[in-house]
This record gives sequence, C-alpha cells and structure tokens, in this order.
Amino acid sequence: MCSPTPKSIPAWPTDSSAFDGVSAVVMYCDGGDGHMVMNHLDELAKLADKGVGIGAIHYGVEVPKGKAGNYFLDWMGGYFEADWSVNPTWVAEYKEFPKHPVTNGVKPFAIKDEWYFHMRMPESMTRVTPILTAVAPASTMTRKDGPHEGNPAVRKDVADGVPQHMCWVNERPDGGRGFGFCGGHYLANLGNDQDRKLLLNMITWIAKVDVPADGVSSKAPTADELLENLDKKGRMITKEKIQEQLDSAKGDAASK
Repeated sequence: MCSPTPKSIPAWPTDSSAFDGVSAVVMYCDGGDGHMVMNHLDELAKLADKGVGIGAIHYGVEVPKGKAGNYFLDWMGGYFEADWSVNPTWVAEYKEFPKHPVTNGVKPFAIKDEWYFHMRMPESMTRVTPILTAVAPASTMTRKDGPHEGNPAVRKDVADGVPQHMCWVNERPDGGRGFGFCGGHYLANLGNDQDRKLLLNMITWIAKVDVPADGVSSKAPTADELLENLDKKGRMITKEKIQEQLDSAKGDAASK
C-alpha cells in the first residue's frame, strides 16, 4: 500500500512495457487527489480500451469528481465521491449474494471494516452487479457532515434503511470488466476466508479467467506475511496487533 500526499503521488511504472500483456490492473492505494492514477488516466484508458480489467480496493476507489470519476464509473461501475460517499467503520453483515462467478464458493459473513458506502454509481445499473449489500446502522451517521463523514443525502438514506452497496462488478460494452471493493482498511481482514475469496474471485474474473465453481482457494496469510512489503505508515503496526486483528477477522466470520 502507498501513503502519498497530493504533492507526492507514488510512482507509476516508468517503463510502459510493464503493462505489456497484462489482463488486469488492480489498485490498492491511497486515493483522492493523491491517487496513483491521477497522472496516468489516459494511459489506463488505453489499457481499458484494449479490454484490460480494472479494479480498485478501499481508498483506491476514491478519485476526484470529473474526469477521473467519470473514468471510474465507466471502468468499474462506481467510485467514492467526496461530499456524497462516506467512510465509517462498522460491522457489515452480508447474508445473501447474487448468482455471479465472483460469488462462487463465498459464504455469508460479517466483518468489521471501514466500509465505504453511498457510492457514486450510474443511474442505469444495467452493466453493474452489486455483490456486497447491507443496510448501514444509524451508528454510521454519528459524525458531523464533511467530505467523507456525512451529508444530507446519505443521512436520509440511512434513516430510511436504504440498502448500500460496498462491492460491485461491472462489464463494459467492449467486454472489459471491472470491480470496486470498499473494504480493505484492515489488512488483517484478508485472514477472513470469505473476504479473501471474494477478492481473489473478482481479480480472476476481471482478468477473464474462469472462476472455479468453489471459488479461488488460498491459504490465510500469517501475521508475518501481512507485515511484509508495507510502507512506512504500515510498518508502525506491531505483529501482536496484526495477530489480534487476524483473530478478530476469523471470529467475525465464525460467529455469524
């Protein structure tokens, strides 16, 4: 994961050949004005035009409204729009899933995360399939209004019990595919077998590889593995804390 500021956008591959032959591009990074794609939108657009799948995880789903937001709507079917979407931390319960290759083998689960919701999505959802949907509790609206905290529109939706989409997939007219996944703030949630399987299924699907009937199998990461390759901010977390979060992620799934 990267920790950029608007004045320090993380490096994009300087050699364009790094993208030769790729089937999918998945962004798991800081977002907003400092999103790693902001200086490379047109480059990514060319890849999308070739049918390359595009996915984004957690903060990576947030880009500024306008050109970047419109691209994300087209590529992935939705994005986090400041002053419209919100980022509270809560336990979301996912009880049912649509019939779709990315849900192969995924069982109902509940897990605490910074689940973004009230995402900006197209008026017509004909190309978009919501995957993780839940009703956000009133506790998600305890903060004052702000670009990420709340606004009149989202407050009304929560008060009215309108279901919110925290993960979705998109299939473009040209056959290209995309996904958005709003969880992922807690890296240790990858220890949850359902959360991890869904992510792997989606990456596989946007790369146009057949998803196994039981989903993509994988071994839960250890605390040591999760601590590898972190940025400066990520390295501030201790192994003990990661292990505590791993145990919690597994427990959330088992208790539901």
